[in-house]
Amino acid sequence: MGAHHITAGFLPLLDSAVLVTAREKGFAAEEGIELTLSREISWANIRDRIAVGHFDVAHMLAPMPIATNLGLTPMRLDMVAPFALGLGGNAVSVSKALWSAMADAGAGGPDAPAAVGAALRRVVEERRSSGRERLCFAVVHPYSGHNFELRYWLAACGIDPERDVEITIVPPPLTADAVATGRIDGFCVGEPWSSVAVAGGHAHIATVKAAIWKSSPEKVIGVRADWAEAHRETLHQFLRALYRAALWCGESENREELAAMLAGDIYLAQPKRLLLGALEGRLQTGGGVQNMPEFFLPVQKAANFPWQSHALWFYSQMVRWGQVAHGAANAETARRTFRPDIYRAALGPLGAPMPSASMKVEGALNLPTPVGSASGRLILGPDGFFDGAVFDPEKLDDYIAGQRAPAASA
Repeated sequence: MGAHHITAGFLPLLDSAVLVTAREKGFAAEEGIELTLSREISWANIRDRIAVGHFDVAHMLAPMPIATNLGLTPMRLDMVAPFALGLGGNAVSVSKALWSAMADAGAGGPDAPAAVGAALRRVVEERRSSGRERLCFAVVHPYSGHNFELRYWLAACGIDPERDVEITIVPPPLTADAVATGRIDGFCVGEPWSSVAVAGGHAHIATVKAAIWKSSPEKVIGVRADWAEAHRETLHQFLRALYRAALWCGESENREELAAMLAGDIYLAQPKRLLLGALEGRLQTGGGVQNMPEFFLPVQKAANFPWQSHALWFYSQMVRWGQVAHGAANAETARRTFRPDIYRAALGPLGAPMPSASMKVEGALNLPTPVGSASGRLILGPDGFFDGAVFDPEKLDDYIAGQRAPAASA
């Protein structure tokens, strides 16, 4: 029987590593998959091309398939997310001019988001009192982890994302140019685009996703639900290839080769040294090197498992910022978008360690913690939010109600 062909869309980002590796290192071919990758410039392109059938699967923002299933996108489409492509990988960067003002106001390193946010709040307040225009921050899509983590960080630091700053949309590959030309004052984006802006002398990394919410979700493999139903075994083969690729990406001795592979013109088309720094957790911030070994995790800590509690947290932020009305049916739609059942069915034959539960309390683990696993040994955490908050998916209504007031009164 011949190989099954899959066409997957992706954006030139560090967290496409598992998808690229599955093709370039032969894991897809070994699982009977002929994998074609199509590089796109924006998440809107990914969204539209999967909707019209150009792609079977895609590298996708984790909240995007949730938004699609909730009817929030231009074309109605049912999707599933059976596999996550890693944890972390984003940074919040600001222009050199804004960083200078923040540093004067007491900002420190990117591993201290509360202190950095407090400095930014002082800058925002000074600008308001002197009648200057609001700062403009860019995120990559309205339904993105970037939008929600930026807003969460700002709000927790006393900055109202709706009134105190402007938030606009810029595709990831254009963020470095946008800050260089003064169109924006800051941005939240996946690597390597913060490193590109820093290397160009135009930006400073202020803080990172891995500090705002440790071990937090970022990209997934989004799959059209009709295709997943019609091609179950092919999807299982594909997910096994991705998992084997993730294991390879997670080995430190492979980072040099991975960086060189991603640096190629058909993938990220950026210098290997910029990619290697993020893969190794050594970020050039614009003021020196910051060691953050868990900046991006391609496989560790169940990084590929599609936790339904992650889906519900993203949903809670959609509600918080007025993108969707809260209700039991919408919450259930969001939860069921992430499909740990497909993950388990596909990876069970590999003996991959996987959680026995499909949801967990987010922010509850302060230390690396062994947890119940279907096979092997699995360590989770720490997974804390920087402000000490906890998200219990079993208490979703209370969490959403508790977030509304701070957002409205900040």
